[in-house]
Amino acid sequence: MTDPQRIVDAHHHVWDLSVRDQEWITGEELAPLRRTFTLADLEPEARAAGVHATVLVQTVTVPEETPEFLALADGNDLVAGVVGWTDLTAPGIADTLATLRELPGGDRLVAIRHQVQGEPDPEWLLRPEVQRGLSAVAAAGLVYDLVVQSHQLPATVRAAALLPELTFVLDHAGKPPIAARSLHPWAEDVRALADRPNTVCKLSGLVTEADLRSWTVDDLRPYADTVLDAFGPDRLMFGSDWPVCRLAASYTEVVDAARALTDGLGADERSAVFATTAERTYGL
Repeated sequence: MTDPQRIVDAHHHVWDLSVRDQEWITGEELAPLRRTFTLADLEPEARAAGVHATVLVQTVTVPEETPEFLALADGNDLVAGVVGWTDLTAPGIADTLATLRELPGGDRLVAIRHQVQGEPDPEWLLRPEVQRGLSAVAAAGLVYDLVVQSHQLPATVRAAALLPELTFVLDHAGKPPIAARSLHPWAEDVRALADRPNTVCKLSGLVTEADLRSWTVDDLRPYADTVLDAFGPDRLMFGSDWPVCRLAASYTEVVDAARALTDGLGADERSAVFATTAERTYGL
């Protein structure tokens, strides 16, 4: 289905297995992702869905990936922003961020992300050395993307409170337990995070938190309604999570699901979710 509405896809990935392995792609369920996905693969799907700009998000915690992504963005008119990775605990993080900004495509660096979801310490974000790194991200004028499991949400609330000068963007709505058809305690924790004015949420990744083979829009709706109510359209942004979404849905199906989940909004509110929240938050 096509729509004249302007769309920013605030969350997608690419990877080239000939450059480096993606060690997280393991097991039979993720087997469809064990191939190279490039911007050339993404672009026709995104354009067909009405997307005019995207944000490319890091996938692995290696320093080489971010300069590669910046170079990709520099040579592509679809990618408007890059969420990169650097070691938040490194003493020289401020210098590293400044160096990244000076690289080809460095003006596209809009945020930093770390795979907090893989950290065994549920309060990793609250460690002093991490807090120092997050302060450097804020000082550099960048945003911080949160990829966390739902049980790590309480720590994100405290981190956002400790660093009011930093904008935190919650990826994939905090990974709610959709397949288990459970709302609690995820809903309460998301609302607590939304109470912090320096937080934003992505309407992304829901199809892969649901049953991959039998999900419906109605399965997703209670979770979308929760973040819409908690954050409001001006702090909610659409993301496809391509190509991970392909485990459960095509690019167009993900866009259509997001449209269905926001069908009760007014035109300006839909514009916020699908474009202006991302543009404002990331400075696209």
